[in-house]
Amino acid sequence: MQEMIRAQDVRKTFTLSRRQMAIEKTRSNKKVALDGLSFTAYEGQIYGLLGPNGAGKTTMLRILATLIRADSGEAYVAGHEVLREAEKVRASIGFLTSELKLEDFFTPAYLFMFFGRLHGLSDDVIQKRRQELFEKFGIDRFAEVKVGDLSTGMKQKVSIVISILHDPNIIIFDEPTNGLDVITERIVVNFLKELREQGKCIIISSHIFSLIEKICDRVVIIIRGKSVCCDTLENVMAGQPLEDRFFELYENMEGKADE
Repeated sequence: MQEMIRAQDVRKTFTLSRRQMAIEKTRSNKKVALDGLSFTAYEGQIYGLLGPNGAGKTTMLRILATLIRADSGEAYVAGHEVLREAEKVRASIGFLTSELKLEDFFTPAYLFMFFGRLHGLSDDVIQKRRQELFEKFGIDRFAEVKVGDLSTGMKQKVSIVISILHDPNIIIFDEPTNGLDVITERIVVNFLKELREQGKCIIISSHIFSLIEKICDRVVIIIRGKSVCCDTLENVMAGQPLEDRFFELYENMEGKADE
């Protein structure tokens, strides 16, 4: 099984503004987002980063996508080091984040062509991929509708197809089903399973236990920037519902922090 992503002892600290310090209710202007996080992901698997809001999941994904730099540690994507070979990393991945905001004025068809050309694809290839993905996600009828007039679910589907239009081997999705209705969520879940069958390596972050249980092969539970459990889904659950297992680990972590 081929290794596709490797993170080793990744650490990241952010400097907080006074306003952020007030929100965090802390006197320190430093926030540790990642505290030595390590994991490895392989082809043909869906890997889940599970943790509460603020645990460090999005920070880790942004480091893998070359959007921010780690303070220390190493990260490799498709064999490329994320700092020294950032362009090769970006060409290897499809990255979806809630921070991706599609311009309201443009249509899905225009944006698909625009980003396809940015990836260096020919117009013929872009048209073929558009037909395939728009049909799969039910975007066909909305191809020429301005993004600003689309529903939240349709905007998410457009964001997904744009993020993987170049058919990358590594998919990195941050909270891919957040805010979706049950029908759209099912479409996204089934699509991720299809990508796994194609041998893609898929990393998702989520705080939704049912989603992780439904599709993930391996899981890393992240609490306060640390990996407290990293294994196959079955081993992480240890014979319990994933939610129960998570809170067992969470309470144990909180107990140690209070000592």
